[in-house]
Amino acid sequence: MDLFIVVPILFFSIVLHEFAHGYTAYRMGDDTAYLMGRLTLNPLKHVDIIGTVAVPALCYVSGLPMFGWAKPVPVNAMRLPRPRKSMGLVGLAGPSANLLLAVLCAFFIKLVLVSGLLSPQGTAQTVKFLVYGLQINVLLAVFNLMPIPPLDGGHIVEALLPLNAAMAYGRFFGRWGMYVVLGLIITGLFRYILYPPMYLVVSLLGKIFGI
Repeated sequence: MDLFIVVPILFFSIVLHEFAHGYTAYRMGDDTAYLMGRLTLNPLKHVDIIGTVAVPALCYVSGLPMFGWAKPVPVNAMRLPRPRKSMGLVGLAGPSANLLLAVLCAFFIKLVLVSGLLSPQGTAQTVKFLVYGLQINVLLAVFNLMPIPPLDGGHIVEALLPLNAAMAYGRFFGRWGMYVVLGLIITGLFRYILYPPMYLVVSLLGKIFGI
């Protein structure tokens, strides 16, 4: 695992993920993140001890694909139109940003391969960088779409459920959700949940762009 390549990609990807949450909320009427100085791409504003430091380190030591998360951008649901539904859209914005980055990486892999503008060594290094970007961003999107609060997928599920069911769902996972997520990571079980859809998306993008 090339840390000097992977770590910058991971940091940028998770920062953009959180920025997408904050920007979506801002566009919908909540300027909480903006007023707190969190509507920024400055990575130092988004560092989370567990998600940005401990989990990536655990992935490196255990040989798992590098991923993590940043400190959640503050969102005041009461300042959003239709708070519960709007929070679902805010939640969807983060994984969508990562999927967009993955698509861009696939596009530029194809462009580099067919352009012939770089030397063979330059082409190999650039493609390697972009492949890491593709894989990391797909993994981040799939991970965050798991339907377990506090992950984004949990907020999306809460937005789709009837009110009473959503409240019960939120109460349960509000207490146990992070323990479930950390348990899946520590035991390695998450790979059986995340790898199949991750490889499916990567393969699909490869077919679409012919790479």
